[in-house]
Amino acid sequence: MPFGPILSHHDLIVWRKSMRLYIDGWRLARKLPVPERFDLAPQLRRATLSVPSNIAEGFGRDHLGDYLHHLSMARGSVFEVDTQMLGLRVLTPSLAGEASQLLSLGDEISRMLAVLSRQLRTKSDGRLRSKKSR
Repeated sequence: MPFGPILSHHDLIVWRKSMRLYIDGWRLARKLPVPERFDLAPQLRRATLSVPSNIAEGFGRDHLGDYLHHLSMARGSVFEVDTQMLGLRVLTPSLAGEASQLLSLGDEISRMLAVLSRQLRTKSDGRLRSKKSR
């Protein structure tokens, strides 16, 4: 339902893609060699989980400013994952391909979040839902 009504955060394509980032990030964290497993894996899991979680939490808020704040936090977490994957490609060449896939997905999500935020800022009354839908 890519162009149907958005009734839930589940209907947002950016949320679906961020869930893919989360799942792929967890899978990659399991493959990390021992030194990175203790340092990077927990941070990678937290950062990838933060993206869909913030999109969902923001969607559930009643005020536009809250939603925009959470989208900004989600985008910040995408940049955090980006930094981790750039380092991982250098430090663990055997996982460079998977790190590059996460980089690509993260870039797509970041751009989608920027567009969504820009579109939401055009709302004039500061509310996300009309009084009728409450």
